[in-house]
Amino acid sequence: MHCSTWNIYTFFMFLQEYDIIVVGGGHAGCEAAAAAANLGSKTLLITMNLQALGQMSCNPAMGGIAKGQIVREIDALGGYSAIVTDHSMIQFKMLNKSKGPAMWSPRAQSDRMRFAEKWRLMLEQTPNLDFYQDMVKGLIMENGKVAGVQTALGNTIKGKCVILTNGTFLNGLIHVGEKQFGGGRMGEKEATGITEQLIDLGFDSGRMKTGTPPRVDGRSLDYSKMIVQPGDSNPEKFSYLNTPRLSKQQDCWMTYTNPTVHDLLREGFDRSPMFNGNIQSTGPRYCPSIEDKINRFSERERHQIFVEPEGWNTIEIYVNGFSTSLPEEIQIKAMRAIPGFENAKIFRPGYAIEYDYFPPTQLKHTLETKLLENLYFAGQINGTTGYEEAACQGLMAGINAHLKINEKEAFILQRNEAYIGVLIDDLITKGTEEPYRMFTSRAEFRILLRQDNADARLTPLAYKLGLADLARIKRLEEKHHQTEKLVQFIQQESIQPLDVNSIIISKNKKPIDQGMKLEMIVKRPEIEMNDLKNISSLHTFLKENYTDKEAFEQAEIQIKYAGYIAKEQNQAEKLNRLEYVRIPEDFDFMQIQNISVEGRQKLINIRPATIAQASRISGVSPSDISILLVHLGR
Repeated sequence: MHCSTWNIYTFFMFLQEYDIIVVGGGHAGCEAAAAAANLGSKTLLITMNLQALGQMSCNPAMGGIAKGQIVREIDALGGYSAIVTDHSMIQFKMLNKSKGPAMWSPRAQSDRMRFAEKWRLMLEQTPNLDFYQDMVKGLIMENGKVAGVQTALGNTIKGKCVILTNGTFLNGLIHVGEKQFGGGRMGEKEATGITEQLIDLGFDSGRMKTGTPPRVDGRSLDYSKMIVQPGDSNPEKFSYLNTPRLSKQQDCWMTYTNPTVHDLLREGFDRSPMFNGNIQSTGPRYCPSIEDKINRFSERERHQIFVEPEGWNTIEIYVNGFSTSLPEEIQIKAMRAIPGFENAKIFRPGYAIEYDYFPPTQLKHTLETKLLENLYFAGQINGTTGYEEAACQGLMAGINAHLKINEKEAFILQRNEAYIGVLIDDLITKGTEEPYRMFTSRAEFRILLRQDNADARLTPLAYKLGLADLARIKRLEEKHHQTEKLVQFIQQESIQPLDVNSIIISKNKKPIDQGMKLEMIVKRPEIEMNDLKNISSLHTFLKENYTDKEAFEQAEIQIKYAGYIAKEQNQAEKLNRLEYVRIPEDFDFMQIQNISVEGRQKLINIRPATIAQASRISGVSPSDISILLVHLGR
């Protein structure tokens, strides 16, 4: 009687069958659910705590080097992350402005509470999206395919596709000194059951580790001993839509550790889970804990500490650069030796967390698992670290799950189209044994994948998918029209020495002695377009032809870096020729005896879809590729 009553309850509570079930409400899960629902799929977002949707578990910031490019790409594809960030930021910086535009990376300090609130509000306003709070304990299979999920409360929820975005919750184990306890993040329980089932089904799994710094009471800090870190004087934003711009900003600060701090931290090394063997999994190389930094870089007498407010109306401070899992008393003792922290009060100690992940070589480019049809992985379950890396995977998984159940062609971004394409290709082709973080250096075509042109690269694709509306396309076309018109003017307009020599001399460069095209002046590395805005002819053109800031910036980049852009486009076209040489799914690599043993093993394990992907696998040599091409009749 009890079982039948429960089944009736379940039947009336949920749709008879969802198109897509998203497990997890972090950045990957939120983007996956939004994308699938906006494309028209009946979607269920199920998470252990609906109050923590879009939670910033670690630092209260979005973007950064290469990460900012990803947020712009998510926005260009119709995702929500950039919109949420623009509505909740408290400070904006464009990083690497002293370098070329391929390196410019937007970063925003966010109000943690407003960020999560905006995510919740946007998701609640998304059609086709339902929510449920429960723990998913396992998957339901029918005919060798995923068919839904089983929850801790005993609910069986049917779905055509399931996207797992479990973050750090799968068998999560938190470490503070010698103390250990289960948890997905501080104050929230771990998720169990899924890892064990997937291993039984034949999946490989591993363990990774990440950490987070203490949070402190901002009222207890002495900011006069720190260096103020203001935002940009003319702050930009992330979204290409008409989101609000910052009219005021909140300062951050910087201070440094010192030898005394390091000595105090070393006192706890014998009780550190990183050094006493309690933590054996791999942590992020590029975001090490403070104990790891002073151990690996013992020659350095100080390390930067960034003091970051958590929002407009909170006193809570995030101590960036002081990630640690040392005992609490060691943390506070060492922290109080940092200038400005002498009287610091801790809200919450830093901690490390170990969690299960599944090596991403078990995935297709769509993020669907190779082993189990209609099951997708996105985010830290794939071995990545960072909100931005997780969010873009969620977006792509949501899109592809929708396309799969509607029997449409998969949506795959190439390495020359987006940082998202680089990230996914790196994961499934090379795998990762440490938390994967995106950098500009990972992309071969950085000058093509700039943060300023993500809309030009990706919004037309989003429009075809149905994630970008006509208004967004028209906005892009107008920007393109303004850019082209300005570029043509600069290429055709002649300029005389009297017009420009004062500007050139102010840059300590030799003046020109004859007239030349304005284009030649713009191409000079020491000259910026803003320097030329008051030249009579250009000033008149800009006044008569409204040119917005984005189009003005695009025109300068296109002129100044035309040679580099053309070179990368040519290289990308050559690469794409190999992307179109497909390898049959059932191709028998064992039949090719002339390929090296290592090459055959890697090809069999990863099963690349194209020759280009095969060429990027570590251990597969150029001669192996040549032999493979011969066997494919090429």
